Amino acid sequence: MYVVRSGISLGLVQLGHPADDWKSFGEIGPGTIEIRVHIGGEYRLLYVAKFEEAIYVLHTFRKKTRKTSAPDVELGRKRYRDLLEWRRECE
Repeated sequence: MYVVRSGISLGLVQLGHPADDWKSFGEIGPGTIEIRVHIGGEYRLLYVAKFEEAIYVLHTFRKKTRKTSAPDVELGRKRYRDLLEWRRECE
């Protein structure tokens, strides 16, 4: 069910609306947003929508503790850096 809720939230973002439950997650990179899903546990989806051409999903994961784990944060940062590098190469 969390996959459906994540998809609905991304659909709202695509239409220019905020997700139902979200927060800025700037420690990953500027413009990164965290969608929070509370169905059958705690799930998170990190995305960036500051680029005109697309919404980029950086990472999804099940959150098992109150604080986001260091490996999840680092993976999000790596994917954000990789995204910026890829976009530079495409210019």
